[in-house]
Amino acid sequence: MRAIADNVDAHLSGQRVPPLSIEGTMTAQWILLDFGDVVVHVFRADIRDHYGLERLWNDARRIRLPAEPATAPASPLRSAKRRSPRAREQG
Repeated sequence: MRAIADNVDAHLSGQRVPPLSIEGTMTAQWILLDFGDVVVHVFRADIRDHYGLERLWNDARRIRLPAEPATAPASPLRSAKRRSPRAREQG
């Protein structure tokens, strides 16, 4: 579980999309990676069967992902404009 979560984190962070939070790494039964627009769940099979998230999200729209990564780096999913310390002081 941890290796899968680490790989997802490394891949997206390499494209300048760091996770907002990561939970569940201590027990590694269910690891949640929150990237804002996308939330990644990495489960053990028995935990996945127990919670049955597919039943909860059964009516959600499905999006097909490409099998191969894009050749050009993807742009970040969200752009965060950072204000300079001086701009923050001026409000």
